[in-house]
Amino acid sequence: MVPATLARMAAFLLALSSSAAALAQQVRPEILIYCGITMVRPMTEIARAFEQKENVKITLAQGGSEDLYQALKKSHQGDLYLPGEPTYRSKYLNEGLLGDVVTVGYNQLAIVVKKGNPKRVKGDPKELLRADLTVLIGNADSGSVGKETKDVLESAGLYQKVLDVAVYLAPDSRVLNNAMKKGEADVILNWRATAFFPDNVAAVDVVDLSPKLAKPQALLLNLLTFSEHKDLAKRFMAFTAGEEGQAIYRKWGFLDNKALN
Repeated sequence: MVPATLARMAAFLLALSSSAAALAQQVRPEILIYCGITMVRPMTEIARAFEQKENVKITLAQGGSEDLYQALKKSHQGDLYLPGEPTYRSKYLNEGLLGDVVTVGYNQLAIVVKKGNPKRVKGDPKELLRADLTVLIGNADSGSVGKETKDVLESAGLYQKVLDVAVYLAPDSRVLNNAMKKGEADVILNWRATAFFPDNVAAVDVVDLSPKLAKPQALLLNLLTFSEHKDLAKRFMAFTAGEEGQAIYRKWGFLDNKALN
């Protein structure tokens, strides 16, 4: 075989190899995860780690837990649903869209204040009724933090009173923290882990509520019954609930799935 022919053959094989690689990239399956705002940071890191292990692309649709459920219910597209607290599973389980489930960590509600706690807010929900505090809470109709806030304050007999003094209702934990950083509130009720995120830790402090009042809430990663990639989604569930995924959850300030064992 003459050198020119060899060169053409090598070029052909190289082009064929490149085309095959490009085709494999194009047909790579995609997992869509509906992820509550609070868990986006750890889930993004876990997703990138899982993509390195498997030939898969992972997309996160983020928002308030209630809004996300209504979106997946309407579209019937996607593979996994991770709300910010467990009642979204019990509330909607009978609709038949939520299948297998694993616990991937725990959320816990806390009082969040400006760095250094200049107003000396105590770990008592009655503090939210102080006349010298500007108060902001979550909307119970859009996200998990609002739902948990309502549950905690109702158990303390304070929800309507706090609702009456709140400057407005935020749709999710991110809006709550951003409002605090912009000086729109002196005190908020928010998921505890978010105060330890790198972009929040210099601006806010946590004042813990009694765990008898603000009980840790399980983060339940739900397989959607209409998923077209169930085996792959189940492997992602196992990865998230396993040692590597749980180390990432701890890194971002969450309680891991063994915390209450």
